[in-house]
Amino acid sequence: MPANPGSGVRDILVIVDLGGERRAAVVAADLARQLEAHLTGLSIVYEPLIPVYTFAAPIPTDFVVAAREQNVADARAALEAFEAIGRQAGISVESRTSESIAGDSFVAVVRNAILADIAVVGQEDPDRPEPSREAVIEALLFQAGIPTLMVPFAGVSEFTADKVVVAWNGSPASGRAVRAAMPLLTNAREVLVAMVDEGWEKEGEPGAEIGAYLARHDLNVTVRTIENATNGAGEALLSFAAAEEADWMVMGAYGHSRLREFLLGGATRHVLANATLPILMSH
Repeated sequence: MPANPGSGVRDILVIVDLGGERRAAVVAADLARQLEAHLTGLSIVYEPLIPVYTFAAPIPTDFVVAAREQNVADARAALEAFEAIGRQAGISVESRTSESIAGDSFVAVVRNAILADIAVVGQEDPDRPEPSREAVIEALLFQAGIPTLMVPFAGVSEFTADKVVVAWNGSPASGRAVRAAMPLLTNAREVLVAMVDEGWEKEGEPGAEIGAYLARHDLNVTVRTIENATNGAGEALLSFAAAEEADWMVMGAYGHSRLREFLLGGATRHVLANATLPILMSH
């Protein structure tokens, strides 16, 4: 993707993985380089996990202190790796840590995300899970209200805007996702709008309005209606993106509130868990 300093993206926030290859940080640095944006790396210091005993017993203070010190050291090591990634990319970076306390709904993460133009976070790696990863993604999307780019844990080491799939169902969430993605969509050479046929009644030509909207932004747009899949719209969209060899996808994040917790909908959850390409989501 060519440099686009006029894109409006000036500040990018990335949640830095505590371990592994930190592909989210690598992709975020590449995106910041392309857009000439500032990149902030946020490493989360998690509250120590207290072991559950089968009988009542006080938790040794030394254990709690040592566990917290280890978590702080892990967060600092992650930021050192992040800063090295930033130096290699030749970009402007800033490092921050954020304390996470049980039940605080990642208030500090939300506070750090409020003035970012886009957040980047890694997909959950089943072989090396990050603490509370899904909850962090929910906090970014639903509480901070920031467009969030989810980076697969394998196979991606840069951001390529060339070919994008836009998941479209005419909902306000999908509309917000398209508007949030516009700074990146303007660099796409091919935009495929994918509408999953879920048995809705067709009024007029399906997808005509979104096709016209994107065309007015001088984008090369094709609108496609695709068949639903056994496991629902999420599977259908990912299969379509794979068949078309898309570089990334845009979709609205769907969820609802229950007991003050944000729960992702089935299609969103399926995409987050199974995507092999970057997914830009907005709620």
